[in-house]
Formats: sequence, C-alpha cells, structure tokens
Amino acid sequence: MSVTAPHGFVATGGPAGIKAGGAPDVAVVATADGRAVPAAGVFTANLAAAAPVQVSRAHLAATGGAAAGVILTSGNANAATGAAGRAAAERLCVAVAGEIGSTAEEVLVCQTGLIGIPFPIDPVLPQLEPIVMARGGSARDAALAARAIMTTDTAPKEVVVVGDGFRVGGMAKGAAMLAPNMATMLALCTTDAAVDAPTLHQALAEAVAASFNTITVDGCTSTNDTVLVLASGLGSTPSPAALSAALTDACRSLAEQMVGDAEGATKVSHVRVRGAHSDEAAHVAARKVADSLLVQCSLNGADPYWGRIVSELGSAGTPFDIDRVSVAYGGTVVCAGGVAVPHDEAAVAIHMAGRHIEIECDLGLGSGEAAVLGTDLGYGYIDENRTTS
Repeated sequence: MSVTAPHGFVATGGPAGIKAGGAPDVAVVATADGRAVPAAGVFTANLAAAAPVQVSRAHLAATGGAAAGVILTSGNANAATGAAGRAAAERLCVAVAGEIGSTAEEVLVCQTGLIGIPFPIDPVLPQLEPIVMARGGSARDAALAARAIMTTDTAPKEVVVVGDGFRVGGMAKGAAMLAPNMATMLALCTTDAAVDAPTLHQALAEAVAASFNTITVDGCTSTNDTVLVLASGLGSTPSPAALSAALTDACRSLAEQMVGDAEGATKVSHVRVRGAHSDEAAHVAARKVADSLLVQCSLNGADPYWGRIVSELGSAGTPFDIDRVSVAYGGTVVCAGGVAVPHDEAAVAIHMAGRHIEIECDLGLGSGEAAVLGTDLGYGYIDENRTTS
C-alpha cells in the first residue's frame, strides 16, 4: 500500500495532459482530513534548483514544517523556467489546496521531466479537480500515485516498513542522473508516527544520508531532487532512533529499487571501501570507484580489471598508499599490497557474470569504511540519453 499504508493518508494519480497519449502524469498524496501535519524535506544540492524545489522550500519555511498534501507531476521538470515556472508551481499548490481544504502554503510540490521547457499550467489546471477528488486510502490508490510519477522508470517503486506501533510508507521515481546529493529522483514518505517537525526532519536527514546519498549511476546531480515525509501522528510515538531506523529502511529500499532500474544497466555494483582514515574518506573513495566510467565499462564487460579500481582510489583525493591497498571481487582477493596475487580466476569469472558485483577495497590506513551502490555503463544508457530525455 506504500504511501497509504500509514493511518491518515490518501492518494491517487491520473493524466492531466503533461505527457502525450493520456499517460498518468499527476499524483496527489494528502492527509485524509486535509489537516496540516508535521512535514520535512531534503532537496537537491544543485544551485540550479527547479521551481518546485524553490516553492516547497519556501512553504516548509513559512509553515514551520507542516503540510497537508503534496502534488507530484511528471513529464516536465519545470526547471530553468524563471518566474513563470515558480508561478506555475504555486498555482498547482493553490489548486490542490482548494480541493483538500488546506492553505496553499500547506501543499508541497514535486516535478520531474525535461528541463528548460515552460510548464503547461493553463491546460493542466482544469484536469486536476477530478484527479484530486478521486483520492482514496487503498493500495490501488497508492499504486496509481506511484505510477503517475514515473518518467524513464520501467516500474513503480514502493515500500512499506512496519515499526513498533507505527508504519512508514514510501514511493519514488528515478532511473538516471543518480548522484549526490540524492538523485534525479522524487521520493515521498508518509508515517503515522506521532512526532514533531524538528525530530522528523532530523530523522529524514539521517535516512537520506544513509540511502539516497550512497547511490550513483552517472555522477549527475539533478535540479529537482526532493525527498519529503509527512507524519499524521495517528500511531505510536517512537524514539528518534526508531523513527530514523524505519525511515532509513524505507529510503534504502527505494534507493536500491532505483539503482536496480537504472537506465541501460545490466549490473548493480556494491563498492565497499575499508581501512580508510575516516568514514568520510572511505565514502569519497568508494564513490570515485563507483562513478568511474572505466570501472563501469569493465563491469559491463564482466572484466575484473582491478587496475582501474586502484587508479581511481589513488586519485580520489583521500589518503592512499599503493603498497597497502587490496582489491577483491566477490570476496576473492585479486590485488594485495598494490600488486596482482594468485587467485581463483574461475570463481571471479562466475561472480562477474552475475547481476550483483561486490567490489571490496581495503586501503590499510585506518578504521574508516563506507559503501556506495552503483551500476555498469550499458548501451541502453547512451541510447536513452544521446538525445533530449
């Protein structure tokens, strides 16, 4: 049931004419009674932030972290669209607020799609009323919302995490431009935990750091990245640690679904770096490996070319000693002390032929460690992105 699994939330999705052919392109998630509840958001680090990001940030600031609903659209990013784009995003919020019985500032907005194209607000607005009025609390309603936010995704991405007396539900979209901070992605979580806005924001920040900020597909950071969470307060009051853990589980599942659905990918890479001076240094090094086009090409060819990995570790800008580094594929060490070592080549070949590739690197310098989830570079990625998409 994803976003409708926690008590107190309704959702729906449908076509409003943003996409061609009557494809669903608008989703709405709201409190069942239109009441504003604690809410929090984490947004793109891109300084070219899209209009919906600017508007949602402003609304959360104006309400002190409260929201009654979220409208999400797909097919047009409403990014690099100037004042007209911001006005369009605001008008979407006004329209939804009128239907659910809240103020416009209590509605947040997420949009995804092509950059630099004016958003068709005038033809879209008349289509919103029947979509919003169809909202409901069933699993089907949640599924309609999750499908409506897809762009190049091949399947909806949903999750439910059950805590002690509370639930977290979530939906997301994302298949490319996946890089820190976050991805070309939208994610919306709901929870019935009883929690205040500052605690909710802290839990969301921790969840994003441990999930969406540990994935990569192409090293590109989008203009529209947004992760939101609303809390109805109709469940138990979890400890901050329990809330953070549940949100992290939900966000991690959504992040893994994104990487698994990455454009053109045939492999999912699990890059883990140990033995770094710090966890932060380990993360930087792991991301350097996962982002490397050469490493991604090796993965696509199922070629255990560990020299490319060592090269990326050495150029990551973190402490490194070639005489201490080791590299393993699927637990089989192929490089130790910076040089090749005898190993079971058949075991490595079998591992490289699989869908999931484990790359373990030990820098031999300290206790820091981190992991980054990535992909190979497949032909489908180029086919999808060689023209405007």
